Amino acid sequence: MKRDNPNQLNFATSSSSNKGKMWCEEQDAGGVDELFAVLGYKVKSSDMAEVAQKLEQLEEVMGSAQQDGLSQIASDTVHYNPSDLSSWLESMISELNPLPNFDPFSSVVQDPFLESSTVTSIDSHSHNSLNSHVRPQISAANQQHMVVDSDFGSDLISIPGKAVYPTSQLQPQPQHQPQTKKLKSSSYSGLGNSTTVSWGLPNESISAQPIESPRPMLLVDSQENGIRLVHTLMACAEAVQQQNLKLAEALVKQIGFLAVSQAGAMRKVATYFAEALARRIYKLYPTNPQDRAFTDLLQMHFYETCPYLKFAHFTANQAILEAFAGKSRVHIIDFSMKQGMQWPALLQALALRPGGPPSVRLTGVGPPSHDNIDHLQEVGCRLAQLAETIKVEFDYRGFVANSLADLNASMFDIREGEVVAMNSIFELHQLLARPGSIEKVLQVVSEMKPEILTVVEQEANHNGSVFLDRFTESLHYYSTLFDSLESSGGCDVGGGVVSDQDKVMSEVYLGRQICNVVACEGPDRVERHETLVQWRTRFNSAGFEPVHLGSNAYKQASMLLALFAGGDGYRVEEKDGCLTLGWHTRPLIATSAWKLR
Repeated sequence: MKRDNPNQLNFATSSSSNKGKMWCEEQDAGGVDELFAVLGYKVKSSDMAEVAQKLEQLEEVMGSAQQDGLSQIASDTVHYNPSDLSSWLESMISELNPLPNFDPFSSVVQDPFLESSTVTSIDSHSHNSLNSHVRPQISAANQQHMVVDSDFGSDLISIPGKAVYPTSQLQPQPQHQPQTKKLKSSSYSGLGNSTTVSWGLPNESISAQPIESPRPMLLVDSQENGIRLVHTLMACAEAVQQQNLKLAEALVKQIGFLAVSQAGAMRKVATYFAEALARRIYKLYPTNPQDRAFTDLLQMHFYETCPYLKFAHFTANQAILEAFAGKSRVHIIDFSMKQGMQWPALLQALALRPGGPPSVRLTGVGPPSHDNIDHLQEVGCRLAQLAETIKVEFDYRGFVANSLADLNASMFDIREGEVVAMNSIFELHQLLARPGSIEKVLQVVSEMKPEILTVVEQEANHNGSVFLDRFTESLHYYSTLFDSLESSGGCDVGGGVVSDQDKVMSEVYLGRQICNVVACEGPDRVERHETLVQWRTRFNSAGFEPVHLGSNAYKQASMLLALFAGGDGYRVEEKDGCLTLGWHTRPLIATSAWKLR
């Protein structure tokens, strides 16, 4: 996925909703097999036996051909991808048949998941290995006969597997080395990465002079496969919505094969969505509620990797700080206490306030612990030590609640003369899983008469009633998020470097959200994100009006992004008094502030 073109995926999916509707029309019109038609291959049902026979012949030919028949190359050439599968197989067999004793996997195998180029050539004099991207392309046609009857366990493993967490494999070099050939180096940047690949003996300089290959070349186009991957994802989601589980099962397995030919964000996003679709098809739903301690740990890695949570904390704190101006007694009620990462910065800002800091009460709300440890109390102790160090009068209480809807106003001990600020970061959307919960919580908030209510939520609509619409929106949203994560690898963030562990754990954090959005339904589907427009309607109905976030928050948030690789790609925008942070042109999270009318 190219970083400078975030709408590339959107373009690729623009016609996918109509694609599935064409299968039946094509099949009725010409007897074309629908499973192959989804992937762009025209194979008549009457020709299936012949195609299967040719596939067997091709496998036999490839197994008996000598190992110097194929070599891996990279090129930005326009590549050929066959639509007439039967004729293409015939030509492949005739081309490969003269080659004796060919073993495509006996020489050095480069990790296909770390390659940004996915082009393969046939050269009768080369001893380089076959790029493993070709194997899925050749064997995928056989899946129609095996996908439905296969055991699910191994199929699901084949979907996330190495496509998400690649590991390099190196096999021994063949003992016989051919005479050095001079082949040109080529670069390919179809997915935002640029890779130069050269051929010849190890540690030997190779001049970039092209030679003419004595045999024709087979080129597999990664960009073409990328478009097919998106189309297959959409087609699978449409089959799920139509309860055509046999077709959905076949398609979700094709997604795994297509995903491995991609690099970077596209491969990872497709893998997580494929896993979620597989769970929905086979009814292997993730357990809910999720392990909150593990989720909090993942969120901390997400906090370190990219600016979204930092932006959320900073903009909310700025609004609260301005609401506390001139107040001597303040009370903060945090619906999303987690590890308390938001509050040290606010306490330090209050300590530096002209005229001295106010007296601060902090009430944190969190879920029950499963390890018999009072994590909320631990967070409170650390914040109390900080407050003592910077000489801020501080009082803390923690409340354990399974849901915010279980709270009532009397629990918070609101005292006369203190100014109340309430805060929620990525929490309110979970209340939408149970009817009436969000209305009850907003009623409790209004009873406490806060000076300000700060809310940060994902800027997305993942709460629609139509599964296919929800799937399409979430595919676009998380593709953009993963694209921004790809840019964070190895860059300086706040004076440090993003570690591989932080990045991988952040991807797992988002992957769990994808799984919940796609695989779950009913009360178990808690990731019910809504847009700022939808939240505005809810707050207006509950008697709240917006508080415009000041220009200072906008300017300082823009400065915050400078810590993330110069802020390249990230965009802060002001929208009707609220602030959004996005990647290129796509807003991803929104901060808003509210008060009672």
